[in-house]
Amino acid sequence: MNIKDELVRYYKFLRKYGLNDSHSGNASIRDGEQVWITPSGCCADTVSSGELLECRHDGWIGAGASLDAPLHLAVYQGNPQVNAMLHSHGPYSVAMTMDSKEFLPADFEGQLYFSRVPVITIPYERYVDDAPRLVAEVLAEYPIAVVRGHGVYACAENLGLAYKWTCSLELSAKTAFIAHQAGKI
Repeated sequence: MNIKDELVRYYKFLRKYGLNDSHSGNASIRDGEQVWITPSGCCADTVSSGELLECRHDGWIGAGASLDAPLHLAVYQGNPQVNAMLHSHGPYSVAMTMDSKEFLPADFEGQLYFSRVPVITIPYERYVDDAPRLVAEVLAEYPIAVVRGHGVYACAENLGLAYKWTCSLELSAKTAFIAHQAGKI
């Protein structure tokens, strides 16, 4: 499978498994000096690899690229080992981080993968200007972070690992939610 088809596959997984709605989130993969990213406002149910847009490691962004393209490029520029990024809106991950500066997984799996998950506060009106720098700074130290009230950003050496981090965080957040409801934590 070529890397563009693989990117579409993982972006569709985010939709299929409830981590995004039909037109939310974004995904990218680095291929040398090129970065392939989902288009702004694309539908995860119908997007094809031919619709992916090229950006470049030097900061050039193709017309129509995701609003988060500058953020993805900032993460790649600050992390030479990172080759893939996924942005999702997992409902439990977002809900469980609405009032905190970090998420501390209570479950075994979550603790195994994440000692802590940073939560970044970015005012809505400052998101486009501030998110690339703030998210890139955090993802230089952690594989995953949450922008409060917005969503999850995961980066890794490959799409499979970024997807694993995304799914693991969502399950940890869901487990914490259920445990809170049951009065267990």
